[in-house]
Amino acid sequence: MSTPAPTRIREAAFLAGAARADQLPADDAPELAFAGRSNVGKSSLLQSLVGRRGLVRISSTPGRTRQINLFSVDVVDTGRLVLADLPGYGFARVSKAERRSWGPLVEQYLESRGTLRAVVVIVDARRGPEPDDEQLVEYLRSIERRALVVATKIDKLPKNRVKPAVQAIAAGLGVRAYGFTAVTGAGRDDLWTALLRSCARSANDRGPPPSA
Repeated sequence: MSTPAPTRIREAAFLAGAARADQLPADDAPELAFAGRSNVGKSSLLQSLVGRRGLVRISSTPGRTRQINLFSVDVVDTGRLVLADLPGYGFARVSKAERRSWGPLVEQYLESRGTLRAVVVIVDARRGPEPDDEQLVEYLRSIERRALVVATKIDKLPKNRVKPAVQAIAAGLGVRAYGFTAVTGAGRDDLWTALLRSCARSANDRGPPPSA
């Protein structure tokens, strides 16, 4: 069971789900998107960040997120922001046609969403970056979107392997990486600090943060 989220979270609630770009609600709050392969613990990460059990559906079957789901989060001292849960890529028990249908939606969102401040790319710390992850980071770089990388499931690694694993992921992708586990919440505060720093930057400043 994960530990409670930091007290900086005042309120979190589901905002909207969009299967098409025209269903995305207009908003003026800074937005952070979360992307990753379908079995890396994206839903667990989001739920741990907001500290609201059941807010983000966690399924035993990877690949169940089939639209962009938006969550409104009220952060003490910094104000409201939006978290966007993007459809997982890679392993997913849905048809190839359905997976292809997500592509235009996600690409249009990433390229045109005016309030988007950064994209969190989630990687399993035990496996390291896979080709899909590398392609996503390169794509974000090409459209000048800021990327952060989170290495999840660090609780599954021996303690002496956690730091080298996170450093190797950062070096491989050329992006700052943060270790995290939803089991204990380790790494959550450092990640929140990075996320809030990204939200504080101008919407016009789309460039990436310094690489690790």
